Amino acid sequence: MAAKHHVIRSISLPSRSHPTTLRVEEELNRLQTSSSCDSTSDSICKSLCGLDELYECVDDLLQMASTQQLLSQHQQKKCMDELLDGSLMRLLDVCGITGDEISTIKEHVRDLQSALRRRKGDTSLESSISKYTCFRKKMNKDAKKLITSLKQVDNKIATSPLLEQDHHLTAVIRVLREVRVKNMSIFQSLLVLQHRLDAALYNLCKSSTATFECANKRLEALEVTIESLENGLESVFRCMIKTRASLLNIISQ
Repeated sequence: MAAKHHVIRSISLPSRSHPTTLRVEEELNRLQTSSSCDSTSDSICKSLCGLDELYECVDDLLQMASTQQLLSQHQQKKCMDELLDGSLMRLLDVCGITGDEISTIKEHVRDLQSALRRRKGDTSLESSISKYTCFRKKMNKDAKKLITSLKQVDNKIATSPLLEQDHHLTAVIRVLREVRVKNMSIFQSLLVLQHRLDAALYNLCKSSTATFECANKRLEALEVTIESLENGLESVFRCMIKTRASLLNIISQ
């Protein structure tokens, strides 16, 4: 499963941009600089933390009276529909489903740990492995659907023109689109990492040579990694919900 990495350049907004808009630009550039192009767990966790901070800046931008006034205008309805239904909702779906599956992987890891600790000749270990095998089939199907959904968002971004309108409005729409692109790139990398975690766990389940101590240590390490990803996704999900609420509030004005 290969991730499509987006190269995010500096937005380089004009000098007349509002300081709040420039803060979003700075966070985007900082996130781009600190994020590596691989899909290691440490890199993804750092990216999720950066994404969390980025959405906090975006919400500050959306709370500005000038931003709300411009985005609430009737002629901006198409733009708002794009930001909400065309991308944010899909990204929320990807974030929610991925978070649920990461949590389920953690449950299977703990189930396997319990089965290994018992080691009383019963069938608990075989049962745990069988349950995980069934789950991973569904998870792999879901991953393909999520990647398709992300590609659809990607295509919409690529084909959606940015009209030259009010300067502040143009800057706001530009940074929101850049946030969306970076969000999508991180989620794609996360799906790749999820696939690697799944492969590692599956290979461990099928290994006939791993000793109890070795298997248990590897499961403990997996659990720590998964919990970090789980916490990062939960935090980002809450920030995205907050951003969605802010956009809906603007529309209702």
